[in-house]
Amino acid sequence: MDEAGLLKNAANHIPLSPLSFLRRTARLFPDLPAVIYGERRYTWAQTQKRCGKLAAALQAHGIGKGDVVSFVAANTPELVEAHFGVPMAGCVLNAVNIRLDVDTLRYIFSHSEARAVFVDGEFADKVKAALDGLDKKPLVIDIVDLQSGDANPTIGECDYEYFINTAAEPLDSHPADEWEPLALNYTSGTTGEPKGVVYHHRGSYLMSFGSAIAWNMKPHGVYLYTVPMFHCNGWGYVWTQALLGGTLICIRKVNPVQIFRLIEKHNVDALGGAPIVLNMLINAPTESRLNLGGRKIKMMTAGAPPPATTLAAMEEMGFVITHVYGLTESYGHTIFCDWRGEWNSLSGDARAELKARQGVGYPMLEDWAIVDGDMNKLPADGKTMGEIVMRGNTLMSGYLKNPQATENIFSGEWFKSGDLAVMHPDQYLQVKDRAKDIIISGGENISSVEVENVITKHPRVSLAAVVAMPDTQWGETPCAFVELAATDDDTDEKTLEQELIAFCKEKIGFKRPSRVVFGTLPKTATGKIQKYELRERAKAL
Repeated sequence: MDEAGLLKNAANHIPLSPLSFLRRTARLFPDLPAVIYGERRYTWAQTQKRCGKLAAALQAHGIGKGDVVSFVAANTPELVEAHFGVPMAGCVLNAVNIRLDVDTLRYIFSHSEARAVFVDGEFADKVKAALDGLDKKPLVIDIVDLQSGDANPTIGECDYEYFINTAAEPLDSHPADEWEPLALNYTSGTTGEPKGVVYHHRGSYLMSFGSAIAWNMKPHGVYLYTVPMFHCNGWGYVWTQALLGGTLICIRKVNPVQIFRLIEKHNVDALGGAPIVLNMLINAPTESRLNLGGRKIKMMTAGAPPPATTLAAMEEMGFVITHVYGLTESYGHTIFCDWRGEWNSLSGDARAELKARQGVGYPMLEDWAIVDGDMNKLPADGKTMGEIVMRGNTLMSGYLKNPQATENIFSGEWFKSGDLAVMHPDQYLQVKDRAKDIIISGGENISSVEVENVITKHPRVSLAAVVAMPDTQWGETPCAFVELAATDDDTDEKTLEQELIAFCKEKIGFKRPSRVVFGTLPKTATGKIQKYELRERAKAL
């Protein structure tokens, strides 16, 4: 083809950024509701103005291109606005896990060189202690949330509303390069210091389109924000709902009674959460549950596959569950169980087995595979286990100030997940374990996920996590930590332990757990089970 006369210029080559979504939606649907939080309501026009004022106020304080702005906040309108206002100023948004300890907060503020920290009053004391240990002090702004029920202690120079109103005119800017950093999210740091994962504008733009298409989200729908916005930027649905001109319903804490109330009040279409959130809804007081009258609500879950009983109970209430897989480094979910119509005629257990698969790549993901240690693709036979690798535009730029870790996780044309899976003939992935969670007993590999899937099928089990326990004969054996379902059964724990071990032995033989420990499982703020803590408990046994 003769390319003479073809152009790439300002008219046909605009850097991709989710900031475009806010601009378009505020222009086309200025009066539609954008954010609702209790009695607070903002239209898309109001949201655009508030975001622009936040950006202008940051720049007026000398905070601009490439500077990190941290938010330690619950899911409130301020954090929604930060997802647009901070990058409008050319800054990088660092939404911080609100459950972190003082030392980890201090590390994040120091490592990221945060120029400003916006802090919700509920977390002020902890943040103040973290900031007291810093040599360079950032600008601190208070977020006063009267709905929190707390005294809202203030540690900043002023509150959020005063701060954004110091701006004379709202700012509306766009990145010069779509590869510019948009957000900085820190990993959990279960092995050493947390790593700072850098997102670019291009990735978040494409992630929004992929989410809307894969989940078949409707324009102007209503999304209940039960996923913490500090977790992979809330799976990116702040930006996705701006793309769709939808409404974001903020909820400060995950409370099943309040979730049902908000679903009913605002006619919610979709929400998300870890499997523990599903269990919370199932076990909510009967009088608080909704009768959806045949209406279906989309719900996305990530993590360990929900057991068949959980899926059946959720379906009975009217929730359509989509199981997904992803990492902080992949902007959150990037593999999903793309449901096929012909599966609807299968039995409940068969449907649950299929839903347990993490599935296929999102539309924006270029390729996915499982490979061996030499990066050779493995057969799609549903049996051969290897590491999940991916390639696409919704992968991080890298780890902040850690080029070696960045180089280690990118191998040639692939991103290495560290997760082990099999590929079924239909190209659906099924995660078997984290590489570090594989249990090697007598030379045999045992998938902790496989054991968890079996034990959670027992009617007395609500939630389970399986880790390796040292064993003098076998090297290590599976140890199951179990949260029990609420029942009237008064079987003593020793008898129930033997019953569960026998139940697993019948189904998976030698892979059965050798010990079962009952109690509440330690979880992260996003509901993921903290296996590193359970491994320490197992060692003590």
